Amino acid sequence: MEEDKLDLFLVPLGLILLALYHVWLLRTVLKHPTRTVIGINAESRHKWVFSMMSDPLKNGVLAVQTIRNNIMASTLLATVAITLSSLISVFVSSSSDTGNSASKIVYGNKSPLLSSIKYFSILLCFLVAFLCNVQSIRYYAHVSFLVTVPSSAGSMESVEYVARNLNRASYFWSLGLRAFYLSFPLLLWIFGPIPLFSCCCFLSCLLYFLDTTSSFTRQLHRSSFKEDTMKAGDPESIDHSS
Repeated sequence: MEEDKLDLFLVPLGLILLALYHVWLLRTVLKHPTRTVIGINAESRHKWVFSMMSDPLKNGVLAVQTIRNNIMASTLLATVAITLSSLISVFVSSSSDTGNSASKIVYGNKSPLLSSIKYFSILLCFLVAFLCNVQSIRYYAHVSFLVTVPSSAGSMESVEYVARNLNRASYFWSLGLRAFYLSFPLLLWIFGPIPLFSCCCFLSCLLYFLDTTSSFTRQLHRSSFKEDTMKAGDPESIDHSS
């Protein structure tokens, strides 16, 4: 295959591979949530909100500190994303003189148009990461107020609402983190389509290892939930979790 044609074949193939993996992950999260880390963490956060709001006067400080740690993590990722976006913009605007020397280490299409597409894709990726983390901070800040409201202690509707907003914050944080993951193959695309395709294959295997749970983890999670509900004296929750 000609060198200029590699980008037309390997780049879409690598991105389709990542897209198919995330379609499978979304389907598994919706239909079999306990098989994924995302689903188990969502159930754990729901249980945590119920525990914190059962006595907000006693657990309020702990709840706010925990949410504050998540806000700090999202703030750090948002800062890194917008900083990298600014650096890429500056680099693109000042790299016109070094284009010939940089193209010597690239095996693939070296046209100026494709180089612009590469940098724009990376910039867009970091901007999406920034926006997702900003939304995550927004939901975390909202939850930090709701989780300490005393009037919500005995209301299951309030617990469900707070847990739903907390999970939304975590989902946006996960999306921002996925955007950072996607930036790795896009950055390697600067050096040609072969590094991008190799990184997509490696990233798909790595994410599968990070996103899925073992049978031992599911059993441990299920048994811990049953013990907590038995201590709380809620037999309906036990039947629901099993």
